[in-house]
Amino acid sequence: MDQEKRKPIVSNAGAWGMNVVSSVGIIMVNKVLMSAAGYGFGFATTLTGFHFGTTAFVGWVSNKTGFSSSKQIPLWELLWFSIVANMSITGMNLSLMLNSVGFYQISKLSITPVVCVMEWLLNNKSYSNRVIMAVLIVAFGVGVCTVTDVQVNGKGFLCACVAVMCTSLQQITIGSFQKKYSIDSFELLSKTAPVQAVSLLTFGPFIDYFLNNHSILAYHFSYGATFFIFFSCGLAVFCNASQYMCIGRFSAVSFQVLGHMKTVCVLILGWIFFDSALTIKNLSGMALTVAGMVTYSWAMELEKQAKKNSLLPMKEIGFSGESMKLSGSELGQNKI
Repeated sequence: MDQEKRKPIVSNAGAWGMNVVSSVGIIMVNKVLMSAAGYGFGFATTLTGFHFGTTAFVGWVSNKTGFSSSKQIPLWELLWFSIVANMSITGMNLSLMLNSVGFYQISKLSITPVVCVMEWLLNNKSYSNRVIMAVLIVAFGVGVCTVTDVQVNGKGFLCACVAVMCTSLQQITIGSFQKKYSIDSFELLSKTAPVQAVSLLTFGPFIDYFLNNHSILAYHFSYGATFFIFFSCGLAVFCNASQYMCIGRFSAVSFQVLGHMKTVCVLILGWIFFDSALTIKNLSGMALTVAGMVTYSWAMELEKQAKKNSLLPMKEIGFSGESMKLSGSELGQNKI
C-alpha cells in the first residue's frame, strides 16, 4: 500500500521533458560519434549494448543503496522481452542498411498504427475518431518532413516488418509488465537491462561486422571517441528510464506521438548545428506535426473528461443504494 501511495519522484511533464531532451541529445552525440566526419564508430548494435550495460549498472547501484526496490519477474518473461527488444534494434539497423532513408522513415511511421492495432487485439483497447485523426495528422506531418526517396527490396522489406512488429510489441509489453507485476518503471528497467546488455554485447560485434565489414577490435579508441561513448551511455540511462516512465504512465501510442515530435526537434537542431537543409517542405511538415500534437492532446483530454463523466452516475447510484440500505435498517429498528 505504501508503494502505491508513494508519489513519483518525476512528474508526468518531467518524464516527457526528460525523454525529449535525452533522446534528441543522444541522437546528436551519436551523430558526432558515428559519422565519418566525426569519430567513425560504426558499431551501433554494440553501442546499444554499452547503453544497456550502463543502465544495468545504475539500476544495480540504485537497488543496493535502497533508492529502488527489487521485485521478482519470471526469468522466461525477461528472456522473451529481451529477444523481442533485441530483434527490434537489429531489425532497425538492418532496415536502415538495406533500404533507402525514405522507406526507413516510412517504416518508423508505421509503428504508430501497428501499436494501435496490437493494443486493440491484445488489450481490447479502442480509440475515438478524434484520437485516430490526430495520430494520422502527426504521422503525415513527419512524413512530409522526412520522407524523400522510397526504394525497397525483398530483404529490406522483411527486416522492416520484423523491426516494426517487435518495436510495437516491446513498447506494449513495457506497459503490461508494469501493471501485471505492480512494478515501478525504473525497477522494471533494472530487471530487463542486464539481460539485454549481455545478449547485445555477446552478439552485437558480430552483427556490426556483418553490417559494415569492420571489427570493433580493430577500432582505435581515441580520447575523444571514448568521451563521446561515455557521454552517449550517460544519456542512454535517462533515455531508457524516461521511456519506461512515459509508457507506464500514459500509453505506447502516446509515446509514439511524442517520438514524432522528437523527429522535428532533431531536424531543427541538425539545421542549427550541422548545416542540414531546411526547406519549405520541412517547415510545412513540422507545422502539421505540431498541429497534430495539439489535436492529440485535445482529443485525449476530451476522452479523460468523458470517462470521468461516465463514472459519476455510477458513484451516485452507489451512494443512493447505500443510503437506502441505511434508511431500511433504521426503519426496522424503529419498528422493533
